[in-house]
Amino acid sequence: MMNETATKSLETVDILQLLKSLPHRYPFLLVDRIINCVGDESCVGIKNVTFNEPQFQGHFPEMPVMPGVLLIEGMAQTAGALCVNSGIIKKPKLVYFMTINNAKFRKPVVPGDRVEYHMTRTNQRRNMWWYKGVAKVDGVTVCEAEVSAMLVSDDAAAS
Repeated sequence: MMNETATKSLETVDILQLLKSLPHRYPFLLVDRIINCVGDESCVGIKNVTFNEPQFQGHFPEMPVMPGVLLIEGMAQTAGALCVNSGIIKKPKLVYFMTINNAKFRKPVVPGDRVEYHMTRTNQRRNMWWYKGVAKVDGVTVCEAEVSAMLVSDDAAAS
């Protein structure tokens, strides 16, 4: 659904739009859907964790736990897709994960969980965005971090 504001804004980003927005593909696309988008300011990314995912073969076979680094990557992908879909930069070619700060892991995420990545923009300058993220399962915080992303336009990527 389109809202007309100063920039293009989508309330929901489905999997087909995510595939157009991000270069990631299976098994490394870690967001299934993004909801509640408000421009480039905030959104909630959804990840449905299933036992069939390749990381659970070795992390850990007897007690599958989603690696914390993948939770952080899911936050970064959610923030990156939000930036791309905001329309502030025309036709970005790439989204780069720049920084991670203040990461904390509170509770394990296991197959069957539905992770919600609550991302809120804290700063934006030129083609760089900073976000604070909180990952939740059933309303309980499982992870939090601050991440930043850089969008590179077709012109900049070519040079």
